[in-house]
Amino acid sequence: MSISAPHETILLLHTLATALVNADRRTGLDSFHLPYDDEAQRALDRTVLACLLRGAEPPASLAELFSWCRERPLSDWPLDSLPDTIGPDDHLLDPGVGRPTELCFEWKTRSQDSAAEHRDREVIRKALRLCLDAGEPEAYTAFRGLLIEQPVLTSTEAFAVMSDLMLEPVRSILAVIYQEVSDGLVRDHVYATCARCLTLLTPVQDGQWWCERDRCRRVGPPPVGREIDSGEDLRQLERPLRQFVTGPGQAEVSLERRLRLPRLVLEMWPNFDSYDLRLTFPDGQVWAIDVKDWAHPYFLGRAAKPVPPTPPYDEAFWVVPAQRVQERPGYLEIFARNRPASAADLILITDDALIRKAKARLKENRRA
Repeated sequence: MSISAPHETILLLHTLATALVNADRRTGLDSFHLPYDDEAQRALDRTVLACLLRGAEPPASLAELFSWCRERPLSDWPLDSLPDTIGPDDHLLDPGVGRPTELCFEWKTRSQDSAAEHRDREVIRKALRLCLDAGEPEAYTAFRGLLIEQPVLTSTEAFAVMSDLMLEPVRSILAVIYQEVSDGLVRDHVYATCARCLTLLTPVQDGQWWCERDRCRRVGPPPVGREIDSGEDLRQLERPLRQFVTGPGQAEVSLERRLRLPRLVLEMWPNFDSYDLRLTFPDGQVWAIDVKDWAHPYFLGRAAKPVPPTPPYDEAFWVVPAQRVQERPGYLEIFARNRPASAADLILITDDALIRKAKARLKENRRA
């Protein structure tokens, strides 16, 4: 067996990402000691084997392996550099604070085909089913809006949410997915949220704060939004949902706001979220939009599938924030190379390009 086979490299990175995310959630990445848990030991064993088979010096411990994840871009690891899977600056841990990157979460979740690995999809499907059974589409819309706009809840806000009759069909889910917050996020007796992303910030050296959203950090230091007393019984949406629902959902809402153009009719999450946004032009033509705020185009390509046909439309697009494409050269091309044949006709464009395209079509309608 050769560790350089494509599935072995992908399996190794999935194992590493899983160990990092689990460790960060459970105990923190600086508190590991022997004996290691099964996933961490598996990550270390597979990395050592990959190194030995390639004649490279392996990490001597899990602590050293985690240092690799933080200090060495994956392109410098003794792995096969598989086309499209590893970029020159990809890290599994943020070099500044040592927390799992968004890419790390994508390697953990999206590198596996099993639906059981996709926690965000599991929760969304369950919420959708409960709202369908109750015959209350408005409840599902309110649920999605809550996860996007309020990933952090104070005790007062949590009480209001759990008492909201609109959210009654999904109350059992909300009680599980909003979880207690670690004291490690407190500085000077306060928690702070990011004014851009709305999620809780992590205190770092020199009085600075760190935001878990890669896109936010690249814009600049996170602006502090709310400051909440550390004595508050605070709840935060679990990380998979912040990563794959809150973040993309904010991109969906942002795009909807930008598309509020004269004579263009918009509908969010039509037909119980068949897709994200439905645009109807003055001449009756309809576009279906699904927004995909993913860090890695390789995984996005592998996940590509046709936009559901109902409600009907004339054209369909997957849309990615322009910043994602700017951050990773060849994003659109990597997506196209890795999408399955069943999605060969699926168009992926940036949000900026979609806005230009919609404005051009409105101009054509005015001339007609």
